[in-house]
Amino acid sequence: MKIQESAENYLEAILILRRRKGTVRSIDIANELEFTKPSVSVAMKRLREEAYIEMDPVGYITLTEKGEAIASSVYERHQLFTKWLISLGVAPAVAEKDACRIEHVLSAESFSAIKRHVEENERT
Repeated sequence: MKIQESAENYLEAILILRRRKGTVRSIDIANELEFTKPSVSVAMKRLREEAYIEMDPVGYITLTEKGEAIASSVYERHQLFTKWLISLGVAPAVAEKDACRIEHVLSAESFSAIKRHVEENERT
């Protein structure tokens, strides 16, 4: 399933915030991504309509099963690419930014091949 890069970024941010804070509200996402509250509200409405997230009456956001799957996949890619680029000598801040771009455009096949390669090299 392919969704827009911005939606992937929002889902990943929700996952990261949940792991860090336990609960997530729109204001947390706005602060994390440095977006305006109205922009985040529009995005949350779209993600809710597409059944990627649920929001309780008080405003706490949770990922649905399909939202969690996408967020976890994007986050795994982000982590692997950041770590890999740093191991190649890329400055951590640059690696972080580049990983954020790469994670959205690489095919599943290419990601799997890179992941296998990185894991094999970690064992040696």
